[in-house]
Amino acid sequence: VQLQASGGGLVQAGGSLRLSCAASGSIRSIGTMGWYRQAAGKQRELVATITRDTSTNYADSVKGRFTVSRDNAKNTQYLHMNSLKPEDTAVYYCNADIICSSCGRYRDYWGQGTLVTVSS
Repeated sequence: VQLQASGGGLVQAGGSLRLSCAASGSIRSIGTMGWYRQAAGKQRELVATITRDTSTNYADSVKGRFTVSRDNAKNTQYLHMNSLKPEDTAVYYCNADIICSSCGRYRDYWGQGTLVTVSS
């Protein structure tokens, strides 16, 4: 099982980006999915999570600007980022709780990270 994140890049302040994260491999079920970010010199922090029944949770710093969504049929989650600010610059990591085909319980998986740079 692996997670593949994509969609990062350079954008001006006030702009938008959409990140995607696709899970692949022998997957039986995917539970909560989420996005985290880590800015240079800082600890990794939660950005947003979404449960299988699409209940969402957001960090206060992104509420009203970011939207997390998922497509269970495609084993993919998305992060729609609007009104981006320079302080949103970070490496964004996707995360998911996945039961693999040969596993008996949820395990925690991480994507490789995708860089988002917001210029002022």
